[in-house]
Amino acid sequence: MKKKFVMIIDQNRCIGCDCCTIACIKENNTPYHWIEVETLNTPNKDTPQGKFPELTMDFLPKLCNHCSNPPCVSACPVDAIQKREDGIVVILKEHCDGCQLCLNACPYGIIKFNDVMSVAEKCNFCVHRVEQGLEPFCVTCCEGQAIYFGDINDKECKISQLLVELKTFVLLPEKGTDPNVYYIPPRPRKRF
Repeated sequence: MKKKFVMIIDQNRCIGCDCCTIACIKENNTPYHWIEVETLNTPNKDTPQGKFPELTMDFLPKLCNHCSNPPCVSACPVDAIQKREDGIVVILKEHCDGCQLCLNACPYGIIKFNDVMSVAEKCNFCVHRVEQGLEPFCVTCCEGQAIYFGDINDKECKISQLLVELKTFVLLPEKGTDPNVYYIPPRPRKRF
């Protein structure tokens, strides 16, 4: 069976530290972050939700969803964006003509335009590391150990087990992109 790489982000473990963002910038040598940590329903990432004493801070790291039906691929007129057999969606920078059609095609608003290089950029699951049997650098650097990565077709893989054992959600399921980044929602807080 072919490999199909997916990612799970556990909102219960994410502490909003932005280590994943910094790891991404450093590993991919880009001026733009390909992963953004946001909070739900608040304009400022560092603002708690709720009313005292029941305040919460739930973080939502957002990155390319490596969709099974990626609209960015069909939007690219020069085939610079490709979906690999292992599920990873990559941008071949040497083929990108800078038209930026993919930016509008992505319903998640994740693709960035590098003005210096005049190319589109986005998370590629650190494909250069994955091909060496390593995890994406954001997974390695996550302080809260909130990011899981692996082959969903490997039933022994932690990813497969988590998807069976836990309730997860994806972003914008109504868009029909069939995302391959899953989230474990925050558990309800207990009041003491």
